[in-house]
Amino acid sequence: MNLQAIRAIYRFEMARTFRTLLQSIVSPVVSTALYFIVFGSAIGSRIPEVGGVSYGAFIVPGLVMLSLLTQSISNASFGIYFPKFTGTIYELLSAPVSPLEAVISYVGAAATKSILLGAIIMGTAALFVPMRIEHPAFMLLFLVLTAVTFSLLGFIIGIWADGFEKLQFIPTLIITPLTFLGGSFYSIDMLPPFWQKVTLFNPVVYLVSGFRWSFYGLSDVGVGVSLAMTLLFMAACLAGVTWIFKTGYRLKT
Repeated sequence: MNLQAIRAIYRFEMARTFRTLLQSIVSPVVSTALYFIVFGSAIGSRIPEVGGVSYGAFIVPGLVMLSLLTQSISNASFGIYFPKFTGTIYELLSAPVSPLEAVISYVGAAATKSILLGAIIMGTAALFVPMRIEHPAFMLLFLVLTAVTFSLLGFIIGIWADGFEKLQFIPTLIITPLTFLGGSFYSIDMLPPFWQKVTLFNPVVYLVSGFRWSFYGLSDVGVGVSLAMTLLFMAACLAGVTWIFKTGYRLKT
């Protein structure tokens, strides 16, 4: 294992975050704070408690998950796409760096940024709503697994994309709608029975539900099922990355 190479790429990617601090950290935090103000204060005051939890506090896990998913994909996809765009990807491929080491570096950096952002957003949420974490170990577990899984997905998107517009295609048109429809702002128990069953086909439901359970002990599906679905999605993303490096898909052309 070439630890020096992993450290070098990881530090480079983390340094890029601090060079673009306004875009990487400040902008997502401000956007999430606006959600708290609008939904938590303005609208939340008109909505009764959900499972004994105030509406403003209820939406915190969903908002954290929304930022975590989108930022994990964005950070990882841009991190690997930019070397492709500039042509420096060939230097990486010819260097004594294995595919595993490259993935650990880029995905590790993207996941670290997302986890840091998630922690900042939770700290910001505590300023607006009464928040508690009943199962901190599970909260951290879901946070890390989700960040790593969607950073892997972002890595795949970065390899697949052949233009900057494609980097935003999946996060904007697929992930964000799935997150909004995945129980981020409501419990699926509030839906009619038919739509409850339809919603269970949305994979984000399991992420949000498990993460919310770690905060308040409330969940739309069993926490074991949520954890199993997260691990299954991670396995699928790992299989996708393995296939990319095995076949050289959009790397050797």
